[in-house]
Amino acid sequence: MRLYRLFIEALESLNANKLRSMLTMLGIVIGVAAVIAMLSIGRGAQASITSRIESMGTNLIYVSPGSTSQGGVQSAAGSAGTLTLDDAEALESVANVEAVASTTNSFVQAVYQSQNTNTRVMGVTPGYQTVGSLTLEDGEFITEDQQNARSLVVVLGSSVAENLFGSTAGAVGQKVRLNGQPYKVIGVLESKGGTGFMNQDDQVFIPLSTALYRLVGGSRFRGSSVISQITIKASDADVVDQVLNDVTLVMRERHETVEGADDFTVTSQEATLDAATEVADTLTIFLGGIAGISLMVGGIGIMNIMLTTVTERTHEIGLRKAVGAKRRDIMLQFLVESMVLSLLGGIIGTALGWGIASLMGQVQFSGSTITPVVGLDSVLLATLFSVAVGLFFGIYPATRAARLQPVEALRYE
Repeated sequence: MRLYRLFIEALESLNANKLRSMLTMLGIVIGVAAVIAMLSIGRGAQASITSRIESMGTNLIYVSPGSTSQGGVQSAAGSAGTLTLDDAEALESVANVEAVASTTNSFVQAVYQSQNTNTRVMGVTPGYQTVGSLTLEDGEFITEDQQNARSLVVVLGSSVAENLFGSTAGAVGQKVRLNGQPYKVIGVLESKGGTGFMNQDDQVFIPLSTALYRLVGGSRFRGSSVISQITIKASDADVVDQVLNDVTLVMRERHETVEGADDFTVTSQEATLDAATEVADTLTIFLGGIAGISLMVGGIGIMNIMLTTVTERTHEIGLRKAVGAKRRDIMLQFLVESMVLSLLGGIIGTALGWGIASLMGQVQFSGSTITPVVGLDSVLLATLFSVAVGLFFGIYPATRAARLQPVEALRYE
């Protein structure tokens, strides 16, 4: 009942100076809103990245040219053109491998009548449909016959089809020009979603042979065509580590290298997911930390106004002590008032931060949106932290009020 009465008194005191109380709470409101908005956007970006990587499967293994032996940084010097189609064919015999796909990529301008868009073109073998877990909305994927004939055919990502044709329907059978060359559309992929350079819908696929000999060009190494990457799909996620080791051994045997001197890099999708998650977590913490600084600024504002309040109510404090109020009663009174001030600011800031996060979710970044994730833990963290800020910065003013001598306080004008 005592705490309830102190709470009511705190509200009455704040209500007596509405404008000053609102301006003081503003720092806490902005701080909490910033924390909620930044954490939710950071978590939304993390969830978006994670879902896109997981949608491709966690049992994928990538073989790329260049090594990571130099301080963990990939180096392609002298080895960028050593990954070949023969390497990919050799890896098909590795145990527990479901599919192997060779790829090369570049950027092209895709044109249909008066519409055009710049997009990524992927030269792939037919096995890439299995490896990339691609689902067709219409038409078919690249076939072995088209790969062998170096056919001028293309499979469009959903966003490319929408940019060129207005929708994904009706694109199959039409012809689009890639860097001036006409390609027949044989399929349109279902949307996977994405943002910026990781947008899986903003790309087109053509036969690898067509890309190497008719579009982007290609070089040869040891009598075989050089490619950009080999993607391998393990039969099961549980055997990824074993397949990764076997692939590494096969590649070392073919390239006549030893550990520490490889001219290639073998990584798994799971490792990519872990790295992306770690980066996203770091970014989220960084954003939350920056936003938390504004909470500290708001706390300083609370301390400032509470010191002013103590000075203004010195005579009241003297009267309370004269009629029997103890030091802890005075201290508790001003602490509760400080905490109520920060708590109200935290509640308003939470609602404001939620609204800002929702608005940010409507903004497009590089043609896509990030869906903010407002977690209960972030709401509780921001609210409790705001109360803690009020408690911390209210201690000194409350202590100062409690130490006032009754006689001196009563004489204060």
